[in-house]
Amino acid sequence: MNWEMLASAMLVGLLGGVHCLGMCGGVVGTLTFGLPKSVQQARARTLLYQLAYNLGRISSYAVAGALFGWLGASLTNLAVFLPAQQVLQAVAGLLMISLGLYLAGVWRGIVAIEKLGGRLWRRIQPWAQKLTPVRSLPQAWLYGAVWGWLPCGLVYSMLVWALASGGALQGAALLAAFGLGTLPNLMLMGVFAFYFTRLAQKVWLQRLAGALVAGFGLWQLYLAASVTVAAG
Repeated sequence: MNWEMLASAMLVGLLGGVHCLGMCGGVVGTLTFGLPKSVQQARARTLLYQLAYNLGRISSYAVAGALFGWLGASLTNLAVFLPAQQVLQAVAGLLMISLGLYLAGVWRGIVAIEKLGGRLWRRIQPWAQKLTPVRSLPQAWLYGAVWGWLPCGLVYSMLVWALASGGALQGAALLAAFGLGTLPNLMLMGVFAFYFTRLAQKVWLQRLAGALVAGFGLWQLYLAASVTVAAG
């Protein structure tokens, strides 16, 4: 894995911020307003709790990325005739295009993919409920670690990309970079929850983010095709 791939993953996380605002806005707002009044009144302490939440979330992304990276490497070793990494990269590109169309309000097919993770989330969600109300930074980190398994089409797209990353360490790094890309949006939203919730509803912003993510998916398809042609 190279730095360009990690930077690209971080960029996808940043561009997918509109989706993050829609998916996690209610969670972040609830957590922020559920903190003790003494914490809410001190912005620096609120930011520390938000950072703990998000680091827990990114930790879960990295674990999932490691699992998918290991699985992808194992499948690639078994695939003698099929350029497995290129195929997986192309699938990730298609998922990103679907997500871009969803963000732009053009097509909602990605919702069906998110529903696939609903069964797992229903089993994990009770653990999150046991961790509320949050009263300490370690508790906030644990809550974030559970929150990281919330069904998300953007995360699923990155996990498919992790399959083609080459190994567990590479997959973990890829998802961690993606998670860091989502950090600015969700950190700011935790402090300015009402403002960012309204901002996420702006049609022009949804269209712009959707176009950028879809464009990145097209770039992934181009890269996969280029490598396949070069190999041939």
